[in-house]
Amino acid sequence: MSQLNVEVIYALPDKQTLLSVSVPEETTVGQTIELSGMYQHYPELRERSLKVGIFSRPVKLTDPVQNGDRVEIYRPLLADPKELRKIRAERAKAKAK
Repeated sequence: MSQLNVEVIYALPDKQTLLSVSVPEETTVGQTIELSGMYQHYPELRERSLKVGIFSRPVKLTDPVQNGDRVEIYRPLLADPKELRKIRAERAKAKAK
């Protein structure tokens, strides 16, 4: 069984961690994150449901990785984008009056 070279990335507002890892073929996204050692850097990731993607495309933790993939771990949103748009629209409407 051959090895795949994959990167795992997690970014905070002030810090980015990029880890390169070689994994066996048919390794899933979740297994790749585990094998990368990312949980040692950020143990809090284990405690929440992860949103992940490969090159900005959302994927599941059970999806297989391919050679050269960049697995991205997304942070939870601090605010609902729909609610923010609604607030901005209301402000713009009030300003126009």
